[in-house]
Amino acid sequence: MKLTVLGAGCWGLTLAWLLTNNFGEITVWGRAQDLSDDLINNKHTSKPLEVQLADKVCITSDLESSIKDAEIILSVVATSGVRDVCEHLKTAGIKSEQVLVNASKGIELPSLMRMSEVIKEVLPEQKLAILSGPTLAKEVLAGKPTAACVASEDMKVAEFVQHACNVPGKFRLYTNSDVIGVELGGSLKNVIAIASGFAHEMNLGDNCAGTLLTRGMAEIVRVSINLGANPSTLYGLSGMGDLIATCSSPMSRNYTVGSMLGKGKKIDDILRELGSVAEGVKTSKAICELAKKLDIEVPVSSAIYEAVYTDITPGELLSKLMNRKLKEEERYV
Repeated sequence: MKLTVLGAGCWGLTLAWLLTNNFGEITVWGRAQDLSDDLINNKHTSKPLEVQLADKVCITSDLESSIKDAEIILSVVATSGVRDVCEHLKTAGIKSEQVLVNASKGIELPSLMRMSEVIKEVLPEQKLAILSGPTLAKEVLAGKPTAACVASEDMKVAEFVQHACNVPGKFRLYTNSDVIGVELGGSLKNVIAIASGFAHEMNLGDNCAGTLLTRGMAEIVRVSINLGANPSTLYGLSGMGDLIATCSSPMSRNYTVGSMLGKGKKIDDILRELGSVAEGVKTSKAICELAKKLDIEVPVSSAIYEAVYTDITPGELLSKLMNRKLKEEERYV
């Protein structure tokens, strides 16, 4: 079998490395400007993480040849580029029977569409699955075990991807039919991870960390069930599992963004210094717009939106969150 990975970023290269022995042929596609000489010639990169790919992995900027004869096409591009890549896939001759697996976590702006909605709009006949879960790339590259969900409206597609991409002892995959819940859990938790890094940098303590985790989860569930998700999905790998991992680890890019915001740095400087995509930045805008549309409250996410897009100070932000009107704690399950 052939696997094609679209996106030569950190997670895309990590997946190519992880799945090397699962496929007879692996191709990594990236835009020419994103492919370093070291990656092309030596199958190696050191930024933002060190990854050494096997000799059999082909690196190319030719999209048409990269997807030719691939049974699984794994899309790991930034969410802002998913629509454009799908348009190019259509031109490049992607076949409806090829399984497209999206591993990008985010919400498209300004449409507020989930990635599966974007893909289906451009490629309506495509077999499609979503891969999401607690998958910090650095730990995966270190050989540490984790698990994730493969979600699809077609369970045969989900099971095909599950068996093809499961790596015994390292990468355990579960199927799920709730595409909405899996996608929203993986996307919205990035905003709470920014809040977690922010709180840690301000030395607010473990009580505050626990508060942010639970109140952040309440916001994720509140938004998701209003958009059609099964609440139980949000307490699984793609929701609570991913939330715990990203809110607890400096290896998370979103956590790192929050930490730098807590130091008083401005978002443009942070992203320039980070040198890679942190999806939670744009998702903070998306979740606030979704919440306004749904007429529901998302105070933690709104605070992060303010931290990213306004000049509010860390102290003012904390005061605003802690001194809100008192209310009853909601229950979902």
